[in-house]
Amino acid sequence: MPSLELKIPPPVVALLCAAVMWLVDQYTLAYLVSPALKWSFVVFFIVVGATFDIAGLLAFRRSKTTINPLHPEKSSTLVSGGIYNITRNPMYCGMVAFLIAWMSYLGNSSTLIGVFLFMWYITKFQIIPEEQILTKLFGEDFVAYQNRVRRWL
Repeated sequence: MPSLELKIPPPVVALLCAAVMWLVDQYTLAYLVSPALKWSFVVFFIVVGATFDIAGLLAFRRSKTTINPLHPEKSSTLVSGGIYNITRNPMYCGMVAFLIAWMSYLGNSSTLIGVFLFMWYITKFQIIPEEQILTKLFGEDFVAYQNRVRRWL
């Protein structure tokens, strides 16, 4: 089987995990919460996800480097300021927040499996290969950055 490293765009992976979450929701019991509490969680995690995603994209745009996650070898600059002082992967953290919003909307804690599935897949097939390439491109600067800032949160 060919490697899945850097093959599937992360937003597609997130959508596939959201579909898995929907399927899990169809065959498991949901929990009951007030609509106000449910929507509070949904809105909160959408805002968090959008904030992380937009801040990450803007930092890449300001640095004039590629945002294409399938071609990290085209990176021209090591982006390590702003949101990248909090996490090395703000856009993936944003996608996790969107999946948590979806889980909140579904109202089913069993759907958390989709969030963990996304995090596992993205770490194994996207982040680790990206980090290997960025280490080759930026050497000690990237290693120092890795030691200073966490992969997730």
